[in-house]
Amino acid sequence: MTMTPETKKRPSLQNANGSASYKPPQPSNEGDREVKSSVVRLRREPSTDHRSESYEDVRTDYHPSVFSALERFLPLDILSASRDVKFHHMSKILGNYLPRGERNRAQRHKEYRDKILKNYQPLHRELYTLNPDRFFVQSFIDAIKGNTEESFRRIIIEPSPGIYTFSMLQPEFCEMIFSEVENFQRWVHATKFKIMRPNTMNKYGAVLDDFGLDTMLDKLTAEFITPLASVFFPNLCGSSLDSHHGFVVEYSKDRDLELGFHVDDSEVTLNVCLGKQFTGGDLFFRGVRCEDHVNGTTYPEEISEYSHVPGQAVLHAGRHRHGAKIITSGYRVNLILWCRRKMMKAMADP
Repeated sequence: MTMTPETKKRPSLQNANGSASYKPPQPSNEGDREVKSSVVRLRREPSTDHRSESYEDVRTDYHPSVFSALERFLPLDILSASRDVKFHHMSKILGNYLPRGERNRAQRHKEYRDKILKNYQPLHRELYTLNPDRFFVQSFIDAIKGNTEESFRRIIIEPSPGIYTFSMLQPEFCEMIFSEVENFQRWVHATKFKIMRPNTMNKYGAVLDDFGLDTMLDKLTAEFITPLASVFFPNLCGSSLDSHHGFVVEYSKDRDLELGFHVDDSEVTLNVCLGKQFTGGDLFFRGVRCEDHVNGTTYPEEISEYSHVPGQAVLHAGRHRHGAKIITSGYRVNLILWCRRKMMKAMADP
């Protein structure tokens, strides 16, 4: 089966102005009018050195980060146009490719997140801004700075084809994430706030993006995971992982015991053990398959297992079939980052 983010049905919502979507102001000059009238096709690869506009103040059916990510794929002549013109073109593109039902779900999720962010008080505010020197081990930082396959392979072990492991997180960062999640869960319990779980299979854990860690994880995806993925999974993502779904999962006798055989809703998945003390719960892998053939035959050379080590990461294709064995004692927490480029694949020129 395919593991997907958990969603909940809610009554349809409208924007503050009563309409279904934001309508930007008209172009302010003749140059903008000319650009705005043209038909725009996204480029296959993003402008890596382009600094996107902020769309936090715009009322729309989509999360502001969608526009900031999409902007980097606009044609070069559009990138120099005004924000209103870029917003106009991106809204048309999104409208063509995303059905209204999906837009409505995105808007409801934004309302859900906004309610959490308005009321939840973070425990570790320093966690919400990426600090490589404090978060990552030095070997990982040096490998990313080198930004070559050679520098990456100096820290990576490939126990089985398509499965890459490496030391990544400092113990302090693991402990901060762990305690921040505990703090969030205490707030959820105290306020009786009904939260969405990470996906359709894990019944415990929390979505990190929903209580404000999305900006930090965006930067982690763009600056640290994308360079690795572009080398080891070039056919899946190239250099354009543009979005993510970040969450933690919990395993113990009184939480999730195991995780069934599945594929992820991602191009590339990062899985990092945060701790704590535990036995069992090994990951098992059974080869790459498309969604229609998840339960197909497994060949001997595709069978692989991996034992979690706190602070150590596993990077694999989302379609690499896997699961987690039963945890036999203790308590294990993992940080999962589903890295994606679904929107860009759908809308780029063939």
